[in-house]
Amino acid sequence: MSDIYIRTAGRAGRITLTRQKALNALSYDMCLAIDTALRNWREDDAVDLVILDAEGDKAFCAGGDIAELYETGAKGDFAYGQKFWRDEYRLNALIFEYPKPVVSFLQGFTMGGGVGIGCHGSHRIVGETTQIALPECSIGLVPDVGSTLMLALAPGRLGEFLGITGHRMGPADAILAGFADHFIPQDQWSDLIDMLEASGDADTLERHSETPPTGALANLQADINAHFGGETLGDIQNSLRTSGNSDAAVNALKLIGRNSPLSMACTVEMLHRLRTPNLTMRKALELEYRFTYRAMEHGDFLEGIRAQIIDKDRNPNWLHKDQDVPAVAVSKMLQPLGADTLTFEED
Repeated sequence: MSDIYIRTAGRAGRITLTRQKALNALSYDMCLAIDTALRNWREDDAVDLVILDAEGDKAFCAGGDIAELYETGAKGDFAYGQKFWRDEYRLNALIFEYPKPVVSFLQGFTMGGGVGIGCHGSHRIVGETTQIALPECSIGLVPDVGSTLMLALAPGRLGEFLGITGHRMGPADAILAGFADHFIPQDQWSDLIDMLEASGDADTLERHSETPPTGALANLQADINAHFGGETLGDIQNSLRTSGNSDAAVNALKLIGRNSPLSMACTVEMLHRLRTPNLTMRKALELEYRFTYRAMEHGDFLEGIRAQIIDKDRNPNWLHKDQDVPAVAVSKMLQPLGADTLTFEED
């Protein structure tokens, strides 16, 4: 497949995304190819670890390939999107639960589907250009691909902040929020990959880890905790609006104002439901799938893609224009799917 290069090198299984003109956006076929490779290497004693990287300077993976999702959904075919998300989420779980080290090198944009394949492994490497974000609410989705697990576990209320604003995390912020492990300057990555291929030992990476450039979130943590701790999206907005017009609050309201109210309200509810002692990746993915399964038919997804990607008018006609989302609307999007519940059995 021209979009992805899968091979073994030394002691390593290698997966390289090669769609750099499309910012390495993840297609359905790429998901299936990665899934197959990981299942094969899991049983292969000649493979000690897996390395995930991507060609190009701009992006590791800027998200899922949503063009076909929109094309099918706009015709009333919701089954393709449901199948795409189901199999993508199963891949996310496979990476998270993988019995061998999975090392990812996350340069440039790592967003949406890129987070799902790049931020669930055992050794997540970021560099100077890394920009990790979850912008799904801007297109009528919710942070998914297992990202709600990390958002629920992030310090304080960073999860709500990152989930509904789409704030882009540089390397220090990504490490603070739990989306990455090590900052290593990118000019060292090629030599490190050679070393990993030769040794099959991912533990050597820690010796190369450095202190990243200062991020933004540590200084914002107290304000984020104060404003993003409400029970609902409305509580968060009210807190921000009555904050005395601090720069942080004004900026957050600006980011929130662009996004689907239904998506943001569901994101807040999802994190509150998941923030329990028995949180697992599979629970996070199953809850995410409740929303994405319904996103085309009952949510803002098709309108969000139309406004952002197709017509590019940046003027979406959201279902809840005044950002006042009834609790019943959130409940309907997140209610159990019954026979269509996401499962993780292997075919």
